[in-house]
Amino acid sequence: MTGATAGGPGTDGRPGLDGRTVVVIGGSSGIGLETARQVRADGGQVVLVGRDPERLRRAADELDAVSTAAFDAADSDRVARFFHDLPGPVDHVMVTAGSPSYAPLAELDLDVARREFGDRLALTLGIALHSRDKVRAGGTLVFIGGTGGRRPGVGLAVVSAMTAALPALVANLALELAPVRVNLIAAGFVDTPLSASLLGDQLEARREDLRARLPIGRVVGPADVAALAVHIMRNDALTGATYDIDGGQQLLPH
Repeated sequence: MTGATAGGPGTDGRPGLDGRTVVVIGGSSGIGLETARQVRADGGQVVLVGRDPERLRRAADELDAVSTAAFDAADSDRVARFFHDLPGPVDHVMVTAGSPSYAPLAELDLDVARREFGDRLALTLGIALHSRDKVRAGGTLVFIGGTGGRRPGVGLAVVSAMTAALPALVANLALELAPVRVNLIAAGFVDTPLSASLLGDQLEARREDLRARLPIGRVVGPADVAALAVHIMRNDALTGATYDIDGGQQLLPH
């Protein structure tokens, strides 16, 4: 494992991201793009990965990315080739790829459920496996999960199983990949393009409901999650843990 390089101190006295290189998988929109913006604002460099080449190009132009790669992170062979071909070590890897699956049992397509569940676990394991010789000691892999599946409900069988599996997987990876750190961000509803595509014409009603009921009085946005991701990168005491960010959504009654 390559030794860590020092970044300049941030405003909280912890090392900043100055001169650090961060790979953002899912970095062309939503939480990934906002994380890349905050990394750049903190002095870091970004390598962006996404599925849509045009959207990726626009993000790279905005952020002056070191490089980009357009592929589906569920393609394990392509993930392996991407990390193998990186010209040098990186400091952090942020992974926002993947989307939740909701369907009541009566409407469940078992093949789709099997593929989505298996692909998400394989994606997490694959990135851990193939990045292990590229991430500097003290750096971190940051994965995105969710909190919504912690309460049982109709249509939540697959996402609930995933919600339970990812923290256990991340904790084990933190031991196996040490001194590289591995952490999970568990988000509630976040107002992103993905949320808009899932909710369609119900999006504004969802926003209004959360504004009225959440203890923070507003909807969680990509910048909130990105700020947490950057903190996890900078704070080298954090590993093997799951960090919730939902504005108090879990505190609300059904």
